[in-house]
Amino acid sequence: MERPELVAAESDSGAACTGFLTIHRLLIMTNDANSSTEEIFSTLRPRLFSIAYRMLGIRADAEDVVQDAWLRWHSTAKDQIQSLEAWLVTVTTRLSIDRLRASKADRETYIGWWLPEPLVEVDNSTPESAVELTSDVSVAFMWMLERLSPDERAAFLMRQVFDSDYAEIAQVVNKSEAACRQLVHRAVSRIQEQRPRFSVSKSAHRELLATFTQAARQGDIAAMRALMSADVQLVADGGGKVSSFLHILKGAGRVAGVFWSVEHKHPLQVEYRPALINGELGLLRYVEGKLESAQSFIIDDGLIVAVFIIRNPEKLASIPQTLSA
Repeated sequence: MERPELVAAESDSGAACTGFLTIHRLLIMTNDANSSTEEIFSTLRPRLFSIAYRMLGIRADAEDVVQDAWLRWHSTAKDQIQSLEAWLVTVTTRLSIDRLRASKADRETYIGWWLPEPLVEVDNSTPESAVELTSDVSVAFMWMLERLSPDERAAFLMRQVFDSDYAEIAQVVNKSEAACRQLVHRAVSRIQEQRPRFSVSKSAHRELLATFTQAARQGDIAAMRALMSADVQLVADGGGKVSSFLHILKGAGRVAGVFWSVEHKHPLQVEYRPALINGELGLLRYVEGKLESAQSFIIDDGLIVAVFIIRNPEKLASIPQTLSA
C-alpha cells in the first residue's frame, strides 16, 4: 500500500524548507549528466500526486493524472522547458481540472454524499508518532473543497496550499490575474465559513477520541452525547454499495444513536482501531472482524462537531480489511 507521506503537503512552517530541498535536489540532478528523466520526475512525483489528490480525492485518479503528466513530459523536448517543476505542476493541475470537470456528472448522480477516498496510516500503539499529513488534506478539508468549482478549487489550492503567485495561477486556469483573485477570494470565504472556530491540539484530539471510543464500545449514549455539540453533524458515504444515510444527520442524540445501534446489533463484535486518516487521528471500525468504515472527526471547543463516515467498499480497498491483516 502506498504510504500517505507521498501526498503530504508542506505545512506553513515547513513549506519553504521542503520546497528548497526539492529545488536543490533538482538543480543537482539537472546538472548531473548521469541523472535520468525518470530520476528527476521521481523527485517531483510526491508533489504532483499531492496536487492531483487534493483536486480529485481519489487515489487511482490522482495516480492516473500523474502518469499522464509523465507521458506528456517524456514526449516533450526538455530544452523547451524553462522550469521543470513549474511545467509539471501546470500540466498536472490542468489535467486534474479536466478530470474533475468530467467527473462532475458522475458525482451529481452519486448515491448519497461523496467523500474522498481516505489515505490511512495505521498505528495501533502510538498513532501520534506516525508520519502525519497536514490539515489541508483532511477529510473535513476535502469535504469543503467539494463545495468549490474546479477552477475555484485549483486557484485556491495553488494560492493557499502551494503558495503560487497569481501569474502562475492565471496561466494554469486560463483566466486573468484579476479573475483568479476573485476565484481565490470566493473560495477562501466559503472555506472559512465551515472551518472550526478553535484549533485543537493533537493530544486533546487524541484524548477526546479515546474517551469517545470507550463510550461507543460500551454503547453508552449519554456518554457519547456529552462529547458532542448539540448541533453535531454526521455525513456518511456508502456510494450505493452498502447501506448509508442519504441525508446529513444532525443532533447529538441522533448521531450517538447511530453508534449505539451498531453496537446493539453486533454486541461484543465491534472494534475500533486508531489510525491517521488524511493526516488526522480517526477511527477504523471493524464489525465481526471485517472493516466496516473509516471515520474522521472535527473537534471544536472540546466537542465533536462533525463526523465523516466512509463506508463505500471501493474507497476502503487499500486499508487492512480484517483485524488480523
